[in-house]
Amino acid sequence: MDQERLFTTFCTLVQIDSESGQERNVADYLLHTLKELAIEVFEDDSQPITGLGSGNLLAFLPGNIPDAEPLLLNAHIDTVSPGKSIQPQCIDGVISSKGATILGADDKAGVAAILETVRTIQEQKIPHGDVQLIFTVGEEVGLLGAKAIDPAHLRAQIGYALDTGGAVGGMKTAAPGAAEIKATVNGITAHAGVAPEKGVSAIEIAAKAVAKMTLGRIDGETTANIGTFMATGPTNVVAEHVEIIGEVRSFDQEKLAHQVDEMLTILEETAASMGGKVQAEAKVNFSSIQLSDDCKAVRMAAAAAAKIGRTYQSFAAGGGSDANIFNGLGVEMGVLACGYEDIHTIDEKMPIEELQQLVSMTIALVQEAAQTATAN
Repeated sequence: MDQERLFTTFCTLVQIDSESGQERNVADYLLHTLKELAIEVFEDDSQPITGLGSGNLLAFLPGNIPDAEPLLLNAHIDTVSPGKSIQPQCIDGVISSKGATILGADDKAGVAAILETVRTIQEQKIPHGDVQLIFTVGEEVGLLGAKAIDPAHLRAQIGYALDTGGAVGGMKTAAPGAAEIKATVNGITAHAGVAPEKGVSAIEIAAKAVAKMTLGRIDGETTANIGTFMATGPTNVVAEHVEIIGEVRSFDQEKLAHQVDEMLTILEETAASMGGKVQAEAKVNFSSIQLSDDCKAVRMAAAAAAKIGRTYQSFAAGGGSDANIFNGLGVEMGVLACGYEDIHTIDEKMPIEELQQLVSMTIALVQEAAQTATAN
């Protein structure tokens, strides 16, 4: 690879503001860059669906090895806040932000590594199969871009999202699915000073219901949380409405469904017993990831890590990523460790060596996929 070019690309990317919902400028940069590389690329029509700054970008590098395993490489182009006017600095081989902002290595390290992988493949004429690139928007605010992907656009059954912490060479192979619960608790309004006995407080109903729920760490695979409990009104009126929003996460889909049902039942039974009502709904935001040690994506990752002199390690993590969505669409996708540190904070760091190793790992994966043609 061209190490200086990789460094420049990464620093250029992090200086393009792209907080979630404001992805337009970085999308335009990537469209221009990929077209300069003579890569087939287009922006999908997801923007009207997501309301974000741009659509997802889908690019395609045709293979030169027949029958090689097609690969999907994914990274997201949005960042969390504070992510405006980022000024990168490099001290002792580690890139960080000069100011009171994040660095944006999550996930512009993944974006930069994919671009350098493509350039290296082209310049060194590395044998490869078909490689699809998907750069998504709105990952940090609920995987919105990935959720809006048209499955008809997908051209691979094996893929890698470059989007998690840990030393390069490792891969997240298990992640929980998540469901969201939204409920409106309805009481009966009354004058709180003149006739409180005529009212039923929605706040009291909601508070008692939440107090009955088992929340936090349910078991080794499952968590639950109430994130929003909102009611506003004057103190002389018995509260009529309360909005509750919560989530459940689990590596086990049956446990996920059971926890959701239990929370909804508690809300409904508590309201009924106190003379109130509940309007509630639950939806699955994304499915879990469970890749076995003998699946092709894991075997290829382990071989690629060995090729670059790194130790492969599978691990589980509680956060979601675009890989949850792609796995749900039938793509066997792991999440590659990128080597960045302290993401989502102003102390975020990107060691240059890890960024370079991420490129080496990605190139090695492309080569592993090409070898499947020989094996077949």
